Amino acid sequence: MKRSAYGILFFLLVSIYSFIFVQPVSGQNQETPAIGMAVEFMDHAACAYVTSDKGWFKKEGLEISTYESYVTGMALAAALARGDIQVAYMCLVPAINVYANAKVPVRVVTGTHKYGYGLVVDPNKIKDVHDLENPAIRIGCVREGGSVDLLMRKTVDIYHLDEGKILKNIRRMNPPKQVLALRTGQIDAAFLPEQWATMAENSGLRMLLTSRDIWPNMQGSVLVVKEDLLRNHPELVKKLVKLTRKSTAWINQNRDSTSTIVAGQLSCFKKKVLPAKAGRLTMGLEITPQIISRSMERMIFTTDIDPRVVQDMINYMAQLGYIRKGFEAKEILDLRFLNDK
Repeated sequence: MKRSAYGILFFLLVSIYSFIFVQPVSGQNQETPAIGMAVEFMDHAACAYVTSDKGWFKKEGLEISTYESYVTGMALAAALARGDIQVAYMCLVPAINVYANAKVPVRVVTGTHKYGYGLVVDPNKIKDVHDLENPAIRIGCVREGGSVDLLMRKTVDIYHLDEGKILKNIRRMNPPKQVLALRTGQIDAAFLPEQWATMAENSGLRMLLTSRDIWPNMQGSVLVVKEDLLRNHPELVKKLVKLTRKSTAWINQNRDSTSTIVAGQLSCFKKKVLPAKAGRLTMGLEITPQIISRSMERMIFTTDIDPRVVQDMINYMAQLGYIRKGFEAKEILDLRFLNDK
């Protein structure tokens, strides 16, 4: 399948999902509407987990009607098409994808972190990144068009790897399945988001590369809101940005407490999110404060977002055929509240 076909397939899947699930939210106060929120099942969304744990949404007068966690950014992007979700803490790449391909009217209003992805390998089989070209090596990666898939493509470019050989070695699966597959020897390497990359490393594997090595200043996750919420209730969006700044500052000053909070919140979501078919192996995917702490060291938690970095990402996705065509970063960015007090 050609690369451009993956973008079209994503558009069709999200369009069907939206057609089936988009429903008006009934009984909602139009003056101060409740907010449907989706977050990543990763420490990428640490600011959302901290804000929720601290009760800051309620203290700021925000009513959260839906609070859902998704194991991949692509799944979260599909959920964003639903009418009851207006806000998402998610990776930038799927946000661009859902905006460009599925035409879901979203705006990025602040960043949440930079970096947060890595390449984990079996050190007994892989000593150097060029070993990934070996036809005997099996490599785990998420679906085409996901953030770590984009990182895999960038790795191919930066290290001048044989793209054809790498793609033949790829096995598509979500992050927890990749960790399980690494542990059981079903794959030899995996491109993973955090905290999954650190969880795999904690099993005796090696972090061969991180996104810092491959993509300088890579924007990780962002806060995304639906355009109609921004247009009709800008004061609510302003509060969300304010809380994101507040929680990000708290995270940077209280790393140990943050690790405990995030590990606890992720553990609460675990039964709903992780694949039930994995049985006893799934139970071994323990998310501890120690793992979260190590994982968070590999990210920079900041609300700053560079439009030039966003534009580079858009251009690269268009080059790969993951979005139908490129567009100006200012179309998806609305940073008016980022520096407000």
